[in-house]
Amino acid sequence: MARIKLDLPTDFLFVTEMQVRITDVNYGGHMGNDSLLGLLHEARFRFMAHYGLRELDVDGLGLIIADSVIVYKSEAFSGEVLKIAVALVDFNAYGCDFVYQVTEKTSGREVARAKTGIVFFDYQQRAVAKIPQIFLDLFPPKAVTA
Repeated sequence: MARIKLDLPTDFLFVTEMQVRITDVNYGGHMGNDSLLGLLHEARFRFMAHYGLRELDVDGLGLIIADSVIVYKSEAFSGEVLKIAVALVDFNAYGCDFVYQVTEKTSGREVARAKTGIVFFDYQQRAVAKIPQIFLDLFPPKAVTA
């Protein structure tokens, strides 16, 4: 089976920190994949809030996740503090990819790389919509892609 390769951009727009909770640890004794996806959601939420945006209201449109990829580099354990860096890449007419690099704060050990592809969604029309201009003004595609 071919392995997924996820290249990282050279620059990240935002970094946040989160501690691995005991409830994030699975029967293997390390952070579970479902918990990491939840932490990425929280990082995306914080990223949006940092720029004055809300996931369910960017000029009247919400975000919807189209796909996600996680590439694990090492384990993470309860009590460790993770730094999650966030960037935006691969814009199209309807959305872009949020790319994340997850590292353990103290050692700098890379835990994972991930991406969540988002599209903008009009929840009243129940349809995909074009990226709002306010989002493009904040994050011009040429300025944020690697």
